[in-house]
Amino acid sequence: LRLATLNDIPDIQELIVASVRTLSASYYTERQITSALLYIFGVDTQLIIDETYFVADEEGRIVGSGGWSKRSTLFGGDQFKGSEPDPLLDPKTDPARIRAFYIHPDWSRRGIGRQILAACEDAIRKAGFKRIELMATLPGEPLYSAMDYDRVRPEEMTMPDGESISGFLMAKNLTEPT
Repeated sequence: LRLATLNDIPDIQELIVASVRTLSASYYTERQITSALLYIFGVDTQLIIDETYFVADEEGRIVGSGGWSKRSTLFGGDQFKGSEPDPLLDPKTDPARIRAFYIHPDWSRRGIGRQILAACEDAIRKAGFKRIELMATLPGEPLYSAMDYDRVRPEEMTMPDGESISGFLMAKNLTEPT
């Protein structure tokens, strides 16, 4: 694992498309996937600038990515949230965010998501946050549940073209590392 750089953006975008098109296919329709790739799923450059976005690199190929945020946006790439940096969260009162996890389909179910999530949680603890929230897609929910995140409520993410995808707001209270 390493921190993503701005030079990684084209490879991360390719990873996102491959991940979403393949791993979401049994959860969402083709129209939902295409719409979500257009309006929601994409690189969030602010995560890279903030140095809170990790990539799993296998011999020069990015096979997974994911990160955390100390900002208010809960989900969505640059095309979803706009160009202005969103407000910083207060670690004393606000939960950090887990954001933008994507695994290449050829590398899924190999523990990459768990490794990235563990690195995020360590960094979140070091930043002083006590709680984490995330918006899980249906294919992502099993990973987060296995890592002790609780479903807070179901959510519908509606895109400008009227398509929507189901997911869950999930949360976890952090404990000190053992």
